[in-house]
Amino acid sequence: MATTTRKKTAKRSSGAVSSNGRGANSPQSVAKRALEMIASERGTRAEALEVFDALPVADLGFMWGRWKGSGINTNHPMDGLLENYAWYGKEFIDEDNVHPLLFQTGSGKLFIVNPALMPMGLTLTQQWLKAPIMRFFFRTFRFLLTTKKTKARLRMTELRGKVSATMCYDALPIHDVFRKVDENTVMGYMDFKHMNSPFFFALRRVH
Repeated sequence: MATTTRKKTAKRSSGAVSSNGRGANSPQSVAKRALEMIASERGTRAEALEVFDALPVADLGFMWGRWKGSGINTNHPMDGLLENYAWYGKEFIDEDNVHPLLFQTGSGKLFIVNPALMPMGLTLTQQWLKAPIMRFFFRTFRFLLTTKKTKARLRMTELRGKVSATMCYDALPIHDVFRKVDENTVMGYMDFKHMNSPFFFALRRVH
């Protein structure tokens, strides 16, 4: 009798993992969790890591075009920082030419910022950089930070056991690693040498 019970239990457990593609770890369920997290713009670090690890990889060709970005708040020091400066997103032209930081003026016009001129290290400790007045100063003096040149490349790199499309900054020790959520959405994992934990964000394809 005990043997029969164990077999039934094992069968139910196997069904939870799902061989029919509808279980908690199925591609559809993982994509749904990712989209919910992106829509709410928040989640715990553990949840974000779990979803990111379960998502499929993105190849280089998938990333071409302009993408609009948004943060995923996980109680990280950089949460809300980019949005405070009216971050728009990124543009991938080809594997050797990427605009990693696109921002918007008050009228909606896009401008390209040189990441090497941004105080990336300070963003991890100086929360005053999130003050609303900083957007005014950033836009007013943007001419000191803008560039027309591409400042990153796109490569396939390995992170957490998978090889996926990765944006590599030219002048900073930062890799943004992407995993595919759906045909027009990716989840990003910012791997910065000076950070103890990753910053998560999302990109949605514009064109």
